[in-house]
Amino acid sequence: MCVGVQRGGRLEIIANDQGHRIAPSWVSSTDDDVGGSAGNAFRSNPENTVFDAKRLIGRKMDDLEPKRDMKHWPFKITPEEISALVLTKVKETAEADLGGKVTHTVVTVPAYFNDAQRQATKDAGTIPGLTVLRIINEPTAAAIAYGLNKKDVESQITVYDLGGGTFDVSLLSIDGGVFEVLATAGDTHLGGEDFDNRVIDYLVKSYKKKTGTDVTPNLRAMGKLKREVEKAKRTLSSQQSTRIEIESFEGGNDFSETLTRAKLEELNMDLFRKTMKPVEQVLKDANVKKEDVDEVRIQRLRRSLQQNLMLQQLLKEYFNKEPSKGINPDEAVAYGAAVQGGILAGDETLTYVVLRVVDVNQLTLGIKTTPVLSSRS
Repeated sequence: MCVGVQRGGRLEIIANDQGHRIAPSWVSSTDDDVGGSAGNAFRSNPENTVFDAKRLIGRKMDDLEPKRDMKHWPFKITPEEISALVLTKVKETAEADLGGKVTHTVVTVPAYFNDAQRQATKDAGTIPGLTVLRIINEPTAAAIAYGLNKKDVESQITVYDLGGGTFDVSLLSIDGGVFEVLATAGDTHLGGEDFDNRVIDYLVKSYKKKTGTDVTPNLRAMGKLKREVEKAKRTLSSQQSTRIEIESFEGGNDFSETLTRAKLEELNMDLFRKTMKPVEQVLKDANVKKEDVDEVRIQRLRRSLQQNLMLQQLLKEYFNKEPSKGINPDEAVAYGAAVQGGILAGDETLTYVVLRVVDVNQLTLGIKTTPVLSSRS
């Protein structure tokens, strides 16, 4: 969750009431906390803390993917109101900084969202009283941020965007202020949560083997384990192993287990490699050779730094070049969306920005034609 605004000819990322420019899209339904505070409440209130709303929005209850996810979620399935609460928090953050009412917004979504998911996202914006001027794909918004300073240089950029619950890859061409999305591919059910769940499942099985207790029905214990797994993965970015210690884990028992970098990679290697298939697909769809890609941008990945390191290595090996760094990848999407919003609002201070965005449909469209019958006299 990140808020970008255009003000006085400058694009800014706004800090929230806790002083953070980036916050997780978590919602605690007990006290209406949104962001980092809701994430902190997850330990004591897991059944009333909702995350991964993008995996839910616009889907039907009997869809296969939500059914699979439900076994890992401590909360009950919820509708668009969760995304609306996140957007309400975004609106309040912007209004507090700007000192006035905010009524219009540009909302970003995963590139592989279907029409129902996009419409549900737009509907969520109306609940806090926002007019959604446009839905823009997250990799496209990021590419706008990356490419603003190089509009006059023709280049092809691959944007690799792996978030908490969704995954997108887009190939864009930037030439003279024209941002053209050549192809996009992805998976709306592949993200940081899947990597987390692999580790959590491994630790749960290990605990059961040692104690004979299946801890999965204990939502509070599972909440504690989830947070500690996220911390452990960050530690593994700089260390080969880490110790996960949880006091009073369940039934008065403590939890203690060592997690190594090698084990984490072993548990998730098939998922790491699965992310490379959409990379190959966008190049194939755009008829572009990997040698002709000028730049590879990794977007987000903040939830698991070790995951980031492994995926950086896979991309480096595939493209034979280092993935680019520079603009904070978590802020790039909001930055690009703010540019789009300012242009749509007709802001005259954006005279330094002249661009045209040509995006693609995320899924194939079918067109039905009706024959026209005529008779001769």
